[in-house]
Amino acid sequence: MALSARVRTRDGWAVSHAVVTVTDMSGIQVLRAEADAEGRVKDTTPLEPGPYTAIVTALGYAPTASTALVTASGRAELGQVVLARQGGVELPPPGPWTIDPAHSSVVAVAQHLGLSSVQGRFTEFGGRFEVARDTVRSRVEAVIQAASIDTGNSMRDDHLRSPDFLDTEQYPTITYRSTGLTPAGGDRWTVHGRLGLHGVVRPVDLDLNYLGTGPDLWGGIRAAFRASTELRREDFAMRYNQILQAGIAAIGATLRVELNIQAVQGEELPQP
Repeated sequence: MALSARVRTRDGWAVSHAVVTVTDMSGIQVLRAEADAEGRVKDTTPLEPGPYTAIVTALGYAPTASTALVTASGRAELGQVVLARQGGVELPPPGPWTIDPAHSSVVAVAQHLGLSSVQGRFTEFGGRFEVARDTVRSRVEAVIQAASIDTGNSMRDDHLRSPDFLDTEQYPTITYRSTGLTPAGGDRWTVHGRLGLHGVVRPVDLDLNYLGTGPDLWGGIRAAFRASTELRREDFAMRYNQILQAGIAAIGATLRVELNIQAVQGEELPQP
């Protein structure tokens, strides 16, 4: 073979869509080859011995260029070529990922009496996301079972499930579907999407922080994220409240939603 290389990200993932372009010293293209699913580049186009320039590009990555010396045998070994994400942040490899509810949390925080906060945790939820080669085209979908709300007080939980708030009999699920993704600098992103809550669907953005990717104890690969947003209850037709004598609302008008998510690479969660 005339040319061989392995294209990887900084944390070792294969870049399957990378392209290697080889030019002679006058800048004329003499070879162009695409990496396979494992990030390997192999091409048998014969090259004359001497120095060439090899340029490696991939959508979403900063290009890199190096000198390739073709030996008398007509071969050039580029070895491992490392591409850095544009913006300097490594992301999970492209493909499907499944949210692991056992190692994730969905929490809503409301102000109580204008003094302190009450937290409610949804215990039943799931979803998946697709990391695209062009990161801004990535997608996420999630479904929460509204009746799984748990604040640690059964009387309060029953009230939250009632028509005064979530009305879980009529609206059993809370849904979120992304519509876009915008870089926000460093390891932060803004996820644009539509939230379906209490029979109302409205656009809602999530502030997303990517925490990293690594192997788990079961032979899989996991990615972790933290996200948050703020919702106005009245935007989702939840206007119930009580006004105290001092004019203070018993429950705040806004909800702070905090997500801590682990996802497993692939279409399904590993079996225990």
